[in-house]
Amino acid sequence: MPYTPQILLWGFLYFCRIGSMVMVFPGFSTRRFPVFIRLMLAIGLTMALAPMLLQSHGAMPPEREPAPAVLLSLAWMESLKGLALGLMGRMFFLAFEFLATAMTQFVGLGNFPGAPVEGSQPVPALVSLVMLMATTLVFVTGLHVQALKAVVDSYAVLPLGVPGAPGGLLDDLAGSLAQATFLSLQAVAPFLVYAVMANLAIGLINRMTPQIPAYFISLPLIMAGGLFLLYFTVDDMFMVFVSAFTGWLNGG
Repeated sequence: MPYTPQILLWGFLYFCRIGSMVMVFPGFSTRRFPVFIRLMLAIGLTMALAPMLLQSHGAMPPEREPAPAVLLSLAWMESLKGLALGLMGRMFFLAFEFLATAMTQFVGLGNFPGAPVEGSQPVPALVSLVMLMATTLVFVTGLHVQALKAVVDSYAVLPLGVPGAPGGLLDDLAGSLAQATFLSLQAVAPFLVYAVMANLAIGLINRMTPQIPAYFISLPLIMAGGLFLLYFTVDDMFMVFVSAFTGWLNGG
């Protein structure tokens, strides 16, 4: 296939969707990667995928160069589609980070500061560890390649140049957020049950012996019990999260 100006324009439109997805997708969008590195990664992925997209999912370039207004509109639409795809995946990590933060509060470990993995806000050290493990599992299990395959498959549902319905994209985002929140709640449910039972028992003890500050004395025991529970449930917690994320990539 000859490299004509029309081919380069279509490659730019592919870059709008792939690049915007890479900029917000978990793992690729971490602040530990400089913006320049992410930009070069997006360009490299576009150059690798564009020939296949031109032959399969994407429409062939027109014989005439589109008007600047039309090209700007197409670039805007493709960028929105890529952002929607990346945000749907990011919803799983945001929900998991939110409930992991709640988990640390349940076991009394929320006051130990740590460095954030994905975002810019400070989070507890246990949350940093959990999110670092979740991000590592995405790359170790090959889910980042599956995410790129999902972008390629998206051209069959939302072809190049065809505007996507804003209501449909918002419904997909809301559905991904609801699914991610529910599955993340399943992952940290043992800690919620543990916190309710432990605090209820401590409250009863404090009620029966008001002279003894049972709550402050029991805090180290709650922390030790939370870490003990994490030791036995960490495998299942990440299995639930990775299975949910894989299911979304395969069927979402």
